[in-house]
Amino acid sequence: MAGEAQDNVWPLPKFYFKVEVTGLEAGFQEVSGLDVEAQIIEYRHGNSPDFSTIKMPGIKKYGNITLKKGIFKGDNKFWDWFNKIKMNTIERQPVTISLLDEGGAPTMVWTLKNAFPTKITGTDLKSDGNEVAVETLEIAHEGLTIANG
Repeated sequence: MAGEAQDNVWPLPKFYFKVEVTGLEAGFQEVSGLDVEAQIIEYRHGNSPDFSTIKMPGIKKYGNITLKKGIFKGDNKFWDWFNKIKMNTIERQPVTISLLDEGGAPTMVWTLKNAFPTKITGTDLKSDGNEVAVETLEIAHEGLTIANG
């Protein structure tokens, strides 16, 4: 009923977030790929009476993170980071993705370890389009930690 105290347990909205890379900060339209999976190891020893395998957790595997942002005049920070890739070397950076509350304080924080860009996709161009120019940055990393703000 109107005027009664409501329960404060609500899911967090996903539209207010920030992404920080050491020395680089930009507003992003979309972040996706915050996933991790444990690869499965199947095993069956020779004297097992069961005619099936057992499954065990194996090595963790992290998916690439995809970031989408608008293109701004003179903003080449991520292209510059990508261009630092040389034969078998790259400048690896920690990346922090924070889901923010209404006051701008982080409520959930995902931290990527040893992240580096693997792919940049520029915008498509259309003479009759009226959309904003958006580029896509794909980042590989070696670990994902989650913390509450």
